[in-house]
Amino acid sequence: MEKIVPKIEGVAKPPSPFSHVVRAGDLIFLTSQLSGDLGTGRIIRGTVAEQTRRALDNVKFLLESSGSSMDKVVKVAVYMRDVGRFREMDDVYRGYFREGEEPARVTVQAPSPIEGVDVEIEATAVA
Repeated sequence: MEKIVPKIEGVAKPPSPFSHVVRAGDLIFLTSQLSGDLGTGRIIRGTVAEQTRRALDNVKFLLESSGSSMDKVVKVAVYMRDVGRFREMDDVYRGYFREGEEPARVTVQAPSPIEGVDVEIEATAVA
C-alpha cells in the first residue's frame, strides 16, 4: 500500500511537522482540524458551536479536495477542552452526517496546546 500526501490548492503548509491529509490505499486520514483558516493557518476563535462548524467545514473541504466526502467518513475523533459542553458540539456535528449513517465516533476531553481552541476533529474516510 502506497502512502500519498496530496497537495491541496489553497492550503497553507502547517508550521509543525504534519500533513493535513494522508492517503494510504483507499483510506484518507485527516489530522485533527480546528477552527482555523486553512489558507492562512490563522486560528478563528468563537463559541464551541462556531469552532465545531469551522472544523467540520475544514474536514469537508479537505475530504472533497482529496477525492472523498462526508458521506464516506468511517471514523471521527472529537477532542474537547471541556466535555461539559458536548451538547453544543453535538448539535452542530449531527448536521454534517446523514441520520442513521453516522460514522463511528469517540469524544474525549483533551486540552489543545493552542490557546483558545476548544474543539479539534480528526476523521478517517474511504476514498
